[in-house]
Amino acid sequence: MAAVFLVTLYEYSPLFYISVVSLCFLVTAAMVLGWFGFDVPVILRSSDETESILPTPEKLMVQVTNPFALEMGSGPASVTDGVSVRPCCLEPCVLSFFWGCKVRDLKGALQAHHHGPRLSTPQHFQQALQFCYRHYQSFHIGNEDREERHTQIPAEQGITDFGPLPRERYPLVAVLTLAEPEARDTYNIVASVTVIHVPDDKYSLSERVLFQYLLTSQGNMYELKPLFMSADSGVASVCPDSEQCTQPSEPNVEASRVEQGPVQEEDWSEGRGRDCVVCQNAAVNKVLLPCRHACVCDSCVLHFQHCPICRAFVLESFTLTQEPAAEQ
Repeated sequence: MAAVFLVTLYEYSPLFYISVVSLCFLVTAAMVLGWFGFDVPVILRSSDETESILPTPEKLMVQVTNPFALEMGSGPASVTDGVSVRPCCLEPCVLSFFWGCKVRDLKGALQAHHHGPRLSTPQHFQQALQFCYRHYQSFHIGNEDREERHTQIPAEQGITDFGPLPRERYPLVAVLTLAEPEARDTYNIVASVTVIHVPDDKYSLSERVLFQYLLTSQGNMYELKPLFMSADSGVASVCPDSEQCTQPSEPNVEASRVEQGPVQEEDWSEGRGRDCVVCQNAAVNKVLLPCRHACVCDSCVLHFQHCPICRAFVLESFTLTQEPAAEQ
């Protein structure tokens, strides 16, 4: 009887076609959405399906000593009046300033460090830059010297700006290298390159650090980048007092540093970091990659595949301090 009814409905009612097609579409759409992780009714899920969150792989890190640190000094800065910087070194160093360095030549020199001779002295940088800069000036820095150094283009050169945007030259490139040959065999990091923007008549943006690179004795180059943290709980430095700096063990991988903000700096090494945004109990100790948000602790990072701040997919993470890792 039921078969006769279905045959009759099939022959005389177009609603049969519409109902069958609609049902097939709904079932297929639910299965596809469920496969990609979207929420669908439980009755459409497979009974063998189990929800599990894979742990985020932790990036392999090694701890090395960074003998260099360079900060912007006090007072106004401009191309005509010069700029002041404050170096802080663990060993006697040479601070070299290259005014008006060509962008192409600087990038070529950094790439040549990986394939050619290592850039470990000011003379190596001068030769790698092919002397394509407007003015050169150098200072000898002691290991306990914390005084600011002022550099300025001589007035007789008549340089007031470096042209309209986009520019072919960086206003100022500051290079820190070890002064003693024995120290180059002790430290893995042999040079620090800091690209600084200096305001001029054509571009009045305030002075600031644009890029920072660390060059190693093995020919690797690490770019220091900021970590993103909330400003209401303080900013912490990955390399406190520039004595220790955590770097990836893989070559040519970006390292990270904490961006200096207007809030007071805290010391991560003493465990005074701000609380985890998830549990609000443990201190933040994990940096998520590639978004570079420092927002979770060692325990909570195991339960997330997306960043709690920006919802970006987390590919890797690394530890800010090594003390919690040692306890595990």
